[in-house]
Amino acid sequence: MKKFFSINLLFLTLLFVSCQNDYNSGNKNLPVINEKDTFNYLPTSTTGQVVKHHYYTLSYNEKYENAEWVAYSLSPGQLSRRHIDRPRFERDPLVKTRSAHYKNYYPNGYEKGHLLPAADRRFSLEAFDETFYTSNVSPMDHNFNSGIWNVLEKQVRYWVKCYGKLYVVTGGVLQPGLERIGREQVAVPDYFYKLVLDYKNVKKPRLIGFLVPHKNLHQDLKNFVVPVDSIEKLTGIDFFPALPDSIEKSLEANKHPEQWRFVKFEAWQH
Repeated sequence: MKKFFSINLLFLTLLFVSCQNDYNSGNKNLPVINEKDTFNYLPTSTTGQVVKHHYYTLSYNEKYENAEWVAYSLSPGQLSRRHIDRPRFERDPLVKTRSAHYKNYYPNGYEKGHLLPAADRRFSLEAFDETFYTSNVSPMDHNFNSGIWNVLEKQVRYWVKCYGKLYVVTGGVLQPGLERIGREQVAVPDYFYKLVLDYKNVKKPRLIGFLVPHKNLHQDLKNFVVPVDSIEKLTGIDFFPALPDSIEKSLEANKHPEQWRFVKFEAWQH
């Protein structure tokens, strides 16, 4: 048992050192990140209803009662394990058409799955509470939400620890024919996506996109890496229009998984 523990401790130590080396080399000679910085590279909105909260921005699609995207930046200083009591989900006061009520989720068997994870906003009570607006959730199957989706969220946090500040865009693919739940007919996406952009070094930017079927999956995250172009075609959204055209086209046309360090994470344990 002691030998097993020592081996695991050595592995975790080497992993941490490797991660820190990646982080230090990727951030050498870069300016200090202001923790209050907002997301600088917002996608286009197909609905025109862009809502800016203090710690994230979203585009709400009233037709589907979902955010078509939620965009935010995440930096190492924002990662915290601080315990904060979970508030009740509330309608988003800034959505002019009113975001769906949380009661739509009962008793339909779907969870209120966060798009911007609450765990990414534990650094302040205000930031944490903002993630519990119903505009920031989508109907998710429990096994998906606590499984592959949770694993992907952990992977992103790991990358933030390794590489520094990242930009994230995430949401469900909203299209005709989706299952609907509740009195307000909240759409249940068949696919969810997550895009991660590293743009600190403008000479060597990185972008990776995931398109994950809304199912109980037990596969390597790399299986769901797709060119961002393909997600744009599905959603009708231009995700990074503020990037220089040459950089945007190059990043979005390819997968680039080899540029990112993947680590195996476990799903939630209950």
